[in-house]
Amino acid sequence: MRGSHRYSSHAWSRATALAVFIAPVALGLTFRDLAGQGPAANGVNGAGTEADVTFSKDVAPILQANCQNCHRPGSVGPMALLDYRDTRRWASRMKELVSKRLMPPFHLDTGLGIQDIKDDWRLSEEDIGTIVAWADAGAPEGDPADMPPPIEWPNEQKWQLEDILGPPDHVIKSKPFDVPAEGGDTWWRPQVPTGLDEDRWVMAFETRPSFPAGRQVVHHAIPRLLRLNEEGEYQRIQSLSEYAMGKVGEIVPADAGRLLKTNDMIEWDAHYYPMGYDVQGDQVELGIWFHEEGYEPEFQQDLRLYPLRGDIALAPGGTAMTQGFYRWDHPVRLDSFQPHGHVHLHAMSIQALYPDGRLELISMVTDFDARWHHSYIYEDDVAPLLPPGTVLVMTGWYDNTAENELTPDPEIWYARGARTGDEMSHAWLAVTHLTEEGFQRLVEEREKKLATDDDAGGGSSDDN
Repeated sequence: MRGSHRYSSHAWSRATALAVFIAPVALGLTFRDLAGQGPAANGVNGAGTEADVTFSKDVAPILQANCQNCHRPGSVGPMALLDYRDTRRWASRMKELVSKRLMPPFHLDTGLGIQDIKDDWRLSEEDIGTIVAWADAGAPEGDPADMPPPIEWPNEQKWQLEDILGPPDHVIKSKPFDVPAEGGDTWWRPQVPTGLDEDRWVMAFETRPSFPAGRQVVHHAIPRLLRLNEEGEYQRIQSLSEYAMGKVGEIVPADAGRLLKTNDMIEWDAHYYPMGYDVQGDQVELGIWFHEEGYEPEFQQDLRLYPLRGDIALAPGGTAMTQGFYRWDHPVRLDSFQPHGHVHLHAMSIQALYPDGRLELISMVTDFDARWHHSYIYEDDVAPLLPPGTVLVMTGWYDNTAENELTPDPEIWYARGARTGDEMSHAWLAVTHLTEEGFQRLVEEREKKLATDDDAGGGSSDDN
């Protein structure tokens, strides 16, 4: 995909034709085909060939680099994978999940759409083969002297972006909320001031629940930015960040920023779900990292929820599809994509319908799992540059059949709604809004870099 997403702007006589229906066959997919696309279809199916693969020498380093961040006491993984005794019992399950590319939880399809993603923690084919070979060999321990030194993990109360950016410059908390032990879904939507004494450009946000209790009862938390309009009334501008299991935070690209003003307000949207014990005075909080004072970004970025329209009417044993369309009248750069749904969302794609009529797949997520939410942030040199008039086509597929092991009951109806037991259909997109001059410059810079990379490639393979 490195040769894609470098197009210049030109007129499109059909720019106002937004009622474009892109059927699933535009991707060459039907709903049943989705089960054979994506991560599971690209798994490793052969047994390993290394007869001497052991936990201590071969598997433990892979777990340290890719798994133990979650699979350790006090973290979010359901079991610890720190030592041989912890891990041995899970060998067969590990083989199954890594072979299907369901673990580590990175649901972006391999081989479809853009593959150059920041913080890509997908296992290499070599690492998958090592785990498969170890399980097939009976999960031998090997020599304990071969074990790598244990990792000293940071305090769970540390901000996830702190290792990169240091502690946040400013923290905004929600008002306290008492979460009952029993009951259904509950939403807490207080408004709080930013607490700023001057306008500042922001380079990063991170939203997090309290620890440890809040992590168990917070389904999601979204700080929304409210700003005064010309009539003196507060209106929603954008979402600043989101917490859901798996999210880290949002780092704004170096050429862009998001502005916070002194009289802005934050409207919290905290979705709580009782877990059998009382949580008193819970607060979610937003960490903010500022650009240096006086910084003026070239572009502005925002994070918004882009809905997929249409009813979600999942019949017993049935499937469904929704679509959404969005058109920009100015050039933009698509910085990240995060699909969102609940337990019936099986897959989601985003495509670009360009002004010249070309339809291009940007990203595809199959085997979506609502227990883990990931924002796929494109590498700088492949983030899609979309000319004015481009229509973003978003498609979601839903599964209420018995084959979906996550559905609570495939014999009943499910519909669109905000509760945990309902379904949702939207994508979180971080978008940088470009000027025409900035767009043309970025296109030219990317073309130049691609040409340089091609020249450095050494020419035709016929020379070998």
